[in-house]
Amino acid sequence: MFRPVAAALTSAFFMVLTISSQQTALKRAPGAPTFYRDVLPILQDHCQSCHREGEIGPMPLVTYEQTKWNAPAIAKQVQTKRMPPWFADPCCGHFSDDPSLTEKQIATLVAWANENTLAGDPHDGPAPTSLAQGWDISQPDVVLTMPKPVSIPSTGEVAYTYQIVPTNFSEDKWVQMSEIRPSSRANVHHAVVYIRPPDSNWLRNAPVNVPFTAPSLADPALRHQAHETDSDMLLVYAPGSSPDHWPDGTAKFIPAHSDLVFQMHYTTNGHAGEDQTSVGMVFSKKPPAQRVLTLQLANDHDPIPIPPNADNYRVEVHGTFPNDAILLSFFPHMHLRGKRFEYNVVHPDHSIETLLRVNYDFYWQMSYRLAKPLLIKAGTELQAVAWYDNSGKNLHNPDPDSPVMWGDQTYNEMMVGFFDVAVPAEIDKHKFFVRAAKP
Repeated sequence: MFRPVAAALTSAFFMVLTISSQQTALKRAPGAPTFYRDVLPILQDHCQSCHREGEIGPMPLVTYEQTKWNAPAIAKQVQTKRMPPWFADPCCGHFSDDPSLTEKQIATLVAWANENTLAGDPHDGPAPTSLAQGWDISQPDVVLTMPKPVSIPSTGEVAYTYQIVPTNFSEDKWVQMSEIRPSSRANVHHAVVYIRPPDSNWLRNAPVNVPFTAPSLADPALRHQAHETDSDMLLVYAPGSSPDHWPDGTAKFIPAHSDLVFQMHYTTNGHAGEDQTSVGMVFSKKPPAQRVLTLQLANDHDPIPIPPNADNYRVEVHGTFPNDAILLSFFPHMHLRGKRFEYNVVHPDHSIETLLRVNYDFYWQMSYRLAKPLLIKAGTELQAVAWYDNSGKNLHNPDPDSPVMWGDQTYNEMMVGFFDVAVPAEIDKHKFFVRAAKP
């Protein structure tokens, strides 16, 4: 009859021992990392843009309680360098948006996870971040949303879907920050928002404020236009991509009375869905000295398919700069067989200077912004090279025993090397491509 009491006394005894041991451990390690002093600054700078409510991270890492319960997973992910995601080979280039942790920061997070996940003094922590709710940029000055939601079937292919959205800007706008926010990320393969100036004839007779596809257009000329344009891009979105934030003195230009053309590539996933994508913009406080143009090197008509089980299939494309420009950033795009992507400068002596080498991941398509923008002189040759793995070693490969054709759908392949340049503010995309006459 006394056993329950004895058991209770024993439990209490062990509880006292446990508390005493913890207190002793804390006294022995006065320099042990704490959440507020050591961990929270790392999370704010490297993790919380994704790991907060409403963002793509699977769990928020904002409060002590949220982070404590995920401490073992955090330690494992940072030790293996799977998080934060970053795919640029350290061999080539330095990038301002590199979120990688230093060895000291990794050691701090691992030590904190292994040493009692101490909270510490909240007063030791940094001020809360100023990230806008629902955005990874500052609170937008303007948000434009596709007026009509797009219904997405549960299965089958979906042709590129367009919506033309008037900006109703009564004056020219310089956009320093912008971000595309799909309402259904699970269905968006990629999105491009184009700037259509008021004097452009591109898709001029297509419907406005309603979704349409090229096959839905009766006019053959319009159907063709849906697949080709020389309009400038505001920005591009793909899974894992980051918003645009241009340095002071540089910005994208939207002329007064322009339209934005949303080009949406949806994929089905077994569940019917609906998407109504938005774009948020933060305007420059004054006209900048330089205008940002988004250009591309693309191979979209290679006649040779990727052979079955080829694990290192190589494709390249190149072009020369028509005028001087300052190279700012890169955004490589491939599909599921994408393996590696390089941007190279080919010097007159045919030597190669690699500016960026990416170990490609379709599910984390990132921008890579040069820490020191690079002046590129007119006539310089820029080369993009892509490698593809169509073998069974590629875990993303849906069918290694079949050749892969170039095309729009995810099971096809694509090669686009986007890159951003800064030019004088008065130079638009058409003027930039006018080459000076040779003396």
